[in-house]
Amino acid sequence: MDSLEIMRWVASVSGIVAALMVSYNGGAKVTGLGFIVFTLSSIIWVTAALIDGNSPLAVQNIVLLAINIFGIYRYLWPLRQSSREETRADA
Repeated sequence: MDSLEIMRWVASVSGIVAALMVSYNGGAKVTGLGFIVFTLSSIIWVTAALIDGNSPLAVQNIVLLAINIFGIYRYLWPLRQSSREETRADA
């Protein structure tokens, strides 16, 4: 198995794991971590697609990468903000 095939499998399996994490509905932290895994999957897919010359797959995953980054911001940023507020309240 060549390195490109390994990249494809890692991207595919990580995408499945991310989809399970997001669909699990285990709270903002689990969903946010799912978006991090989705982001890594998208990066690998973009890289593999560019190596392979598969422009449509690369473009699709560049868009998904942007959506996943927004998901990270949406689900993990509020947790960070509330953690800061709790720290200030405890002081």
